[in-house]
Amino acid sequence: MNSIKTNVAAMTALQSLNQTNKALLETQNRISTGLAVSTAADNAAYFSIATTMKSDNAALSTVQDALGLGSATVDVAYTALESTISVVDEIKTKLVAAREPGVDRVAIQSEISQLQSQLQSISGSASFNGENYLSVDSSAAGYNSTKTIVASFTRTGATVAVNTISLDITATVLFDASATSTGILDTSYTTTSSATFTVATLDIASLTDSAADLTDLEDMIQAVDTAFGLITTGASNLGATSKRIELQADFVSNLMDAIERGVSQLVDADMNEESTRLQALQVQQQLGIQSLSIANSGSQNILSLFR
Repeated sequence: MNSIKTNVAAMTALQSLNQTNKALLETQNRISTGLAVSTAADNAAYFSIATTMKSDNAALSTVQDALGLGSATVDVAYTALESTISVVDEIKTKLVAAREPGVDRVAIQSEISQLQSQLQSISGSASFNGENYLSVDSSAAGYNSTKTIVASFTRTGATVAVNTISLDITATVLFDASATSTGILDTSYTTTSSATFTVATLDIASLTDSAADLTDLEDMIQAVDTAFGLITTGASNLGATSKRIELQADFVSNLMDAIERGVSQLVDADMNEESTRLQALQVQQQLGIQSLSIANSGSQNILSLFR
């Protein structure tokens, strides 16, 4: 039945065209944003997961920065310890040379004094971002010999946690300004003749070839060798920590990439699919317009019946 009041064909064509336009708008939005899920209305579950994981990835980016800072601090300390090892080894070599009877120990001490000054300089300058693992004051307020480096951000359900890499710098401290604690190089030793000295202050200028003085010299050589071993151990600890930080930094970087890929799978639009859909919808839109035009022309055809 044809009616001039209700154009059923036009209503059907209009509804179809509106649906096509709506789908076309969604497809155009996906193409312009690159996202299949850009709001919670698109897919509430995926939107919630993606938003949470993006936030966690931002936290991991901060962890990555912290690992970089921690790595730089440890590397500075390690480099300084390597230099210290070389200087202490040189001091030991000078002391062994001084053990030879008849040598000019005053001249040798002059060289040792310069090396001792270098030890102070190395430890004092081994600072990065205000952190110095070699020269400290353990009596200072808030001092903590255990240094921590933010290493990871983890989520278990709704619970999050920040994990750290810990480093005890007790084995790396060369000088301690505290009156009650000492570092490796300012630890006091006692010679057989009851004289006290440290690696950083020992002085052989007044020693002679007497049996007692030569024994004291040997005590100094032993003390320097002991310090050498302790510093080497400290450097090994720093090296192991540096390697762990490097491995963790690589892991965090890979983890961030994996999370980003996962989020992409949830919310990113498939541009090949959207492009194909766009072309199909554009054709449907054109056909819908033509269909509506045909349906609207039906009312005009009724007029011909009255001519």
